[in-house]
Amino acid sequence: MTTNRLQVSLPGLDLKNPIIPASGCFGFGQEYAKYYDLDLLGSIMIKATTLEARFGNPTPRVAETPAGMLNAIGLQNPGLEIVLAEKLPWLEREYPNLPIIANVAGFSKQEYAAVSSGISKAANVKAIELNISCPNVDHCNHGLLIGQDPDLAYDVVKAAVEASDVPVYVKLTPSVTDIVTVAKAAEDAGASGLTMINTLVGMRFDLKTRKPILANGTGGMSGPAVFPVALKLIRQVAQTTDLPIIGMGGVDSAEAALEMYLAGASAIGVGTANFTNPYACPDIIENLPKVMDKYGISSLENLRKEVKASLR
Repeated sequence: MTTNRLQVSLPGLDLKNPIIPASGCFGFGQEYAKYYDLDLLGSIMIKATTLEARFGNPTPRVAETPAGMLNAIGLQNPGLEIVLAEKLPWLEREYPNLPIIANVAGFSKQEYAAVSSGISKAANVKAIELNISCPNVDHCNHGLLIGQDPDLAYDVVKAAVEASDVPVYVKLTPSVTDIVTVAKAAEDAGASGLTMINTLVGMRFDLKTRKPILANGTGGMSGPAVFPVALKLIRQVAQTTDLPIIGMGGVDSAEAALEMYLAGASAIGVGTANFTNPYACPDIIENLPKVMDKYGISSLENLRKEVKASLR
């Protein structure tokens, strides 16, 4: 299904193809493994892990929107100890050659460092995705401030980089007036790459109750509706940094994945599409060579180099 024209090499990650299920949309892979062989994927970004277990936000936590959805899950996860003892060993046992990107979240610089240190020691974790934007956690106003404030971002990223045994990719929030400044702060702090974008923030109302549909009030908006926003912000950041970008936000087809490359991405995260079609990722992987042939793209690496040259 894949050939070397789809291969991607990033810091810590040698991928057979660029398609990566996004964190929060794929759990720890076990549910989707019932549908297809996860070895088809380039990598997996596992669900966010915090130091202690989190139950998450009260329900309702999900709402449909035109061309997308809102979620306010609240970083529900079993905590670092269980992830290390159960979730990652299962992936290593069943898919020993599949590189894992571990999403790390926290509520203090110390927690980010502790989780980064612990999870990076797992043999199959090849990179960390540092979630410094938490748009749907009640007392994660602190997390939002980290993602919006370049100085706070620098401190947290630096702490995680120093604690981690693997490269750190920083996930950027679009809820800022100047995303480039935050990206540069992450780069200066030692980040090996960026992932973007995280969800936008939105809400819906129930006309019967006259209250927000989500118990949390607001939630992260994702899906095809955010795709043009993601492209614009990725291009904006790619013009100012040489860090590789794993682009995400509304990707649901091979064509959309290639548009991400044209914006400046070096690999692709697929999120909400997994909910509407559990085969979304393998479908995109299968279709990529056909679409590349249609548009005269010899390899993703050549396309990446072509785009990079045009950005300077």
